[in-house]
Amino acid sequence: MSEKASCSGALDVRALNFADDNAKDREKQDEMNTEVQDYSKLDLPSSLQALCRYVDTILKVHEKAMTFTIEKEVFGEDRNTFILIEDITQFAAMEEIGATVVAVYMRCLFDVLEAGNMVNMVGHIDPAQVSANCGSLTHRSRVVANRFQKTDGEQIFFMPCNPGRHWVLVIVRAKKETVYFLDPLPGNRVVDDECKNIVNTALKMYNSHIGRQGRKSQIWKTLQGTPKQPSNVECGYYVMRFMRDIIMAPALEFEKMGKDQGSYLQEAIDEVRKEWADFVCLHIE
Repeated sequence: MSEKASCSGALDVRALNFADDNAKDREKQDEMNTEVQDYSKLDLPSSLQALCRYVDTILKVHEKAMTFTIEKEVFGEDRNTFILIEDITQFAAMEEIGATVVAVYMRCLFDVLEAGNMVNMVGHIDPAQVSANCGSLTHRSRVVANRFQKTDGEQIFFMPCNPGRHWVLVIVRAKKETVYFLDPLPGNRVVDDECKNIVNTALKMYNSHIGRQGRKSQIWKTLQGTPKQPSNVECGYYVMRFMRDIIMAPALEFEKMGKDQGSYLQEAIDEVRKEWADFVCLHIE
């Protein structure tokens, strides 16, 4: 047998094995999708339990996702949002969460801001537009700069960012060219270079737009005393809670928040999870 034929035969065997593995994976996934979990045994907020039942009885059965539009007032443009089955189940199980989950909670907070006449005080930047693998640095910087340009510059802006399997919160005061960095991981954390480049470039674009010279270098402040996550999966929940705490603080005094607080109690995280689930339940068809 020639070397070429031998190689071809080996490829055929590997292809067959790969096909068998794929078939087994599909069977396993089908079993998981049809299995109905007993969420009543989990300690979940009632609305999150209801959402999990909706996953098992409707979304899995019909292979659907939940869809709705986040209005342009929140992120500067309409955002078509798709909440997948895994978004809900991972959220219920306190596993790692993605940008859609965080963005939906920011939509919840927009209602709080609106009720308190604070929309002109706090702006939101879509985490799905600025995190890793969301386009070039220039594109992401332009997204951020566009948010600054559509306001009077007095707002602070929440920018949750995931530079790579970890959520952090960046808060920007565009008018003062000052940026605050909140990281829920313990230790003396430093700002991710990619995240820093995005914001610094966006501020330069903003300065050019308003015809301002601007600083030679922007001011970055790391808020060290914020609550710290107890393991490696809670970062997204902590970032959501950070945003909530800041909005609820008198006069948005977030620079004073956190004095070696340790970790959040689970009740504090569950409060955020309940608010998220309450909002998503409003969009059940």
